[in-house]
Amino acid sequence: MRTFSPRMAAKALWQMRVKRRPFVLSHGINARCNLSCSFCEYWRHPGREMKTSEIFRMLEDAGAFGIGVYNAWTVEPLMRPDLPDILRHAKSLGLTTSLITNGRLLRQRAHELPDLDLLSVSVDGIKSYRELRGIDLQEVLQGIKVAQEAGHEILMNCVISGKNLHELEELVHLAESLGTWISFEPMHESKGIGEDVWNSIGIRDRPQYEAAISRLIELKKGGAPIINSSTYLSMIKSLNPCFKCHASDIVLHVSSDGTVETCRVHKEPLGNVSDGLANVWTNSATRRGKTVQECRGCLFFGYVENSLLYDFVPEVMAHYEWM
Repeated sequence: MRTFSPRMAAKALWQMRVKRRPFVLSHGINARCNLSCSFCEYWRHPGREMKTSEIFRMLEDAGAFGIGVYNAWTVEPLMRPDLPDILRHAKSLGLTTSLITNGRLLRQRAHELPDLDLLSVSVDGIKSYRELRGIDLQEVLQGIKVAQEAGHEILMNCVISGKNLHELEELVHLAESLGTWISFEPMHESKGIGEDVWNSIGIRDRPQYEAAISRLIELKKGGAPIINSSTYLSMIKSLNPCFKCHASDIVLHVSSDGTVETCRVHKEPLGNVSDGLANVWTNSATRRGKTVQECRGCLFFGYVENSLLYDFVPEVMAHYEWM
């Protein structure tokens, strides 16, 4: 279920603003995927994955450090057999649990996740979905229905590309028909992917893009289940990250092998969970600050919205509904 409440926002602000510690532990829980999307670099470099016992120790450390949210994502979390045990342990420590999945295994595994609070499923298109993800959308939609039957509330997340601009409104209506929420964020053209890919699927038609985002803003004003703030939607319309980024101060990033990193854009290693999260956090303060100063910015939904919360933007504080 959704866990938004003024209490959650207040807890997050206390941890981030007063204690100067991160509120979200974003964990790349494994190094494998059952898809090979052209725009994703994570599945291309499989490596070591932490053992269950190592993840348990990390979670215990995170709880003691004041972390409020455990987010399991990338490359495909549902490929880990021990995922239910990990979520159960996180929940037992008082953490809100979150999962981001491509949805392909939801039909088989949704019933195994009673300790999951927030379930996000990547749905990047309708007719364009197969070209973008390589599988039939119906396979994922069936998984969403099974997850709903298991009691999960769903957030569909759409990465906006040049291939799905004409389908954004249709995706909103799909979310309405399914009884889910939906979020949007523009595709981030990472350096790890070739220019040929970005020239094929990147956002290149700016007038069409801006018109599509304007329509999303209208739909949100009309009550559509779009979870992005209007502040964020207006920002991505111009593709201008006009906010002060606090990502490296509010989200603790851990890769599959236990490396603590600055953020999902720079991926600068700061230490390892085996060194203790508090130690890594304290010792990396200068490096994290330098990274932010030199960064040109990004428009990742979670980074922007949490940074806006950090800066007390009224609209975001009033509707802090999903990590």
